Amino acid sequence: MATTTLNPAAPAVRSGLYEWLTTTDHKKIGIMYLINSIVFFLMGGILALVVRAELAQPGLQLIDEAFYNQAFTMHASFMLFLFVIPILAGFGNYVVPLQIGAPDMAFPRINALSFWLLPLGGLLMGSGFFVSGGSAASGWTEYPPLSGGQFNGTGTDLWIMGLTLIGTSSILGAINFLVTIFKMRAPGLTLFRMPILVWTVLVTSVLVLMATPVLTSALVMLFIDRNYGGHFFDPNNGGNAVLYQNIFWFYSHPAVYIMILPAMGIISEILPVFSRKPLFGYKAFVFATVGIGALGFSVWAHHMFTTGAVFLPFFSLMTFLIAVPTGVKMFNWIATLWRGQLTFSTPLLYAVGFLTMFLIGGINGAFSAAVPVDFAIHDTYWVVAHIHYVLFGGSVFAVFGGIYYWFPKMTGRMLGEGLGKIQFVLMFIGFNLTFFPMHQLGLAGMPRRIADYAAASGWSELNLAATIGGFVIAASMLPFLWNVLVSLRSGKVAGNDPWEANTLEWATSSPPPAYNFDHLPEIRSERPVFDARHGRTAAH
Repeated sequence: MATTTLNPAAPAVRSGLYEWLTTTDHKKIGIMYLINSIVFFLMGGILALVVRAELAQPGLQLIDEAFYNQAFTMHASFMLFLFVIPILAGFGNYVVPLQIGAPDMAFPRINALSFWLLPLGGLLMGSGFFVSGGSAASGWTEYPPLSGGQFNGTGTDLWIMGLTLIGTSSILGAINFLVTIFKMRAPGLTLFRMPILVWTVLVTSVLVLMATPVLTSALVMLFIDRNYGGHFFDPNNGGNAVLYQNIFWFYSHPAVYIMILPAMGIISEILPVFSRKPLFGYKAFVFATVGIGALGFSVWAHHMFTTGAVFLPFFSLMTFLIAVPTGVKMFNWIATLWRGQLTFSTPLLYAVGFLTMFLIGGINGAFSAAVPVDFAIHDTYWVVAHIHYVLFGGSVFAVFGGIYYWFPKMTGRMLGEGLGKIQFVLMFIGFNLTFFPMHQLGLAGMPRRIADYAAASGWSELNLAATIGGFVIAASMLPFLWNVLVSLRSGKVAGNDPWEANTLEWATSSPPPAYNFDHLPEIRSERPVFDARHGRTAAH
């Protein structure tokens, strides 16, 4: 087997907590991203349970309307800005340098700074619960005039400052990913031999660099309006509230792809391994990923159809068009599974869960792309169902698939399959019990972001079912957390390549050494470890 011998300089070794607090090792930083994100996932989940418990029956039973508004606002903020985006960046931090055969990220200290800005931003956001007036309460979009100073207290300013720090973290991380991918690939690893996960991180990083500064500008203007007498979004003084929506969605719709493209990359790594087939249509995947990234900047205004301030035919057409590259990916994932030697281990279960839930999320999103239908369902629970099928059914199922897939590489131990499958079944049932009834609630006219509804509305049974489903999802976290604790202490030893996988991270030890590799296999295809295992080089 031809190999490339490496002579890295091992970094200084420190011990214990001090090492973790001061590390610049991309693997440890990646793991800290994952832990930090799971903590905020649990916090956001608790807030979701508060919201669902309040909606289980008509009437206000548990909390008042003011706290209800804070709860759903911070639930969405934690889940989007402090869980989905950072945890996918965490996978990128851990896996990308390994998959391209690099010893670390290009700028290790900036990488550490990117991480530490996250908990700081999260603490600023969360501290709003402890100040006068409570936390931000205008929804995760913080539309003016609802986010104006006359309606919200210091909590909204803390939300703005926290999100600005989180955005800065994303920008620094994106620069680091791009330089790492373009400058530090191993010999032989051409762009069209890179794993799909690396491609998705590359395109995501471009989206972050182009979109996040735009959001930051909106946040700065909103902060000035609230605190320094600005009138950017105040129509009574020459401002324009719809301008905020344009700026916000110019970031936040590409952000949907920032939240889903790396998840697609994770699924694209899992399916070939557990179907014992190469990924069907590798180059089509690459072009579809680039296509989604490009089209992502042309659809932001479909969130604003009902404002009357956007050109409806163009944005409706572009929204339908983005289904084309997404459909290419879906077709190729199914083709990868077709007639494969399937092994239904926990990562594959989550990957299949991703495919089915994301497909539903795509189909129900098409209704919102049709302008007349969108006018009927806008700001109803249909939209809540859609965003959760895309971001929970998509990103979260992929995240847990990725955790089960790379946990052996990160720790040297296997996660328990039995507990993993119990968690998957609970999450799958709970997810559909929670969010599928919301389609019917939306069609029945239930608005989102309301704390109460009339008993005669006919919404009680569906809301009760959704609430029960929410608690089933919460229960699914118990076997997961127990599984992690038990496996870290006494899990089955993984070995270097427990799944017989294909990409470079499986060519080193589990967990990898500080410098990642002693040597690299010859790279002549997108599956170098497969080639080395079978003593051949793939024609490519």
